[in-house]
Amino acid sequence: MIAQLTGEVLSAGASWVVVDVHGVAFRVLTNPSTAAAARVGEPTTLHTSLIVREDSLSMWGFATDAEREAFEIVQGASGVGPKVAGAMLSVLTPAEIRQAISAGDVRRLTAVPGIGPKGAQKMVIELKDKVLVLAGTDDAVRPSSPTGDARWRAEVTEGLEGLGWSAKEAEKACDAVAPLVDEDPDIPLGRLMRAALGALAKR
Repeated sequence: MIAQLTGEVLSAGASWVVVDVHGVAFRVLTNPSTAAAARVGEPTTLHTSLIVREDSLSMWGFATDAEREAFEIVQGASGVGPKVAGAMLSVLTPAEIRQAISAGDVRRLTAVPGIGPKGAQKMVIELKDKVLVLAGTDDAVRPSSPTGDARWRAEVTEGLEGLGWSAKEAEKACDAVAPLVDEDPDIPLGRLMRAALGALAKR
């Protein structure tokens, strides 16, 4: 299994990065904060998880080993696949996932798109012991990224649509978090995504 990629960033979107490793380009799915930190032409290292299905092959990558481990652990719950696991790491850090599951915090878990109350309860039951291994990991501070008005709206919209929200819902979420950009034009894209997801979860 490919556990890590180190190479030059060729391109990046709201939820993916293309990394050139000695002439071989890998398209890696990831959370918005990791994608936002990628800079075209600069080196990057991603901790990866290869997802093999009968009809598809995809790779997910994360800024830290803790995120990758959390991504793999939460897929051990019934009904949780890579897309939902990726959404979890767009909303919660590994430490927050551990805390929410250990404490049985269903409300916090349902803030993740794709997880309803019943799914959250199953996750608590099935993963309560497994998430304890995350206690020994450190959550790195997610890097910030300058965001211009048109750019942040496009990237937040792309990221939300990639997680399953409609274009209309994504637009409303962007409107909800716009005041945050007015207050701090350099607000990290990852923080905007989390705020947008939080706004959608309250609807």
